[in-house]
Amino acid sequence: MAKRAAGFLIFRRLRERIEYLMLQASYGQHHWSPPKGHVDPGEDDYATALRETTEEAGYAESDLNVHRKQTCTLEYKVKGHDKVVVYWLAELRNPSQEAKLSDEHQDMKWLDCDEAIKIAGYEDFAKMVRAFDAKIKANEL
Repeated sequence: MAKRAAGFLIFRRLRERIEYLMLQASYGQHHWSPPKGHVDPGEDDYATALRETTEEAGYAESDLNVHRKQTCTLEYKVKGHDKVVVYWLAELRNPSQEAKLSDEHQDMKWLDCDEAIKIAGYEDFAKMVRAFDAKIKANEL
């Protein structure tokens, strides 16, 4: 059975610029990703995304405008094991509100679409970010 995780692809608007929050893990290969984490027993995907975002970035649900209909599921392998990650698109209500990192992450960056894709390094993630970015820019949320 695949490990399941959930999170939010958080963006903010700074004038005409759209930026995405990327966190650098403090373990393993120090990969970059949006806030996300494993679904606990008895917990649904959305509750996991909320909990993990609060734990990893310090943002509560009230800090975000979550676009519940804008979701994407990524499926891939980690160390030979199947993993499924569900992301929702969420806008930071106050674009100047800083993230508060947990000890699971050592760095954070707000990056535009292309920079976020480059730092993450995965094609399925790239497709998701590009699709969400196009919807934001076309005011289709």
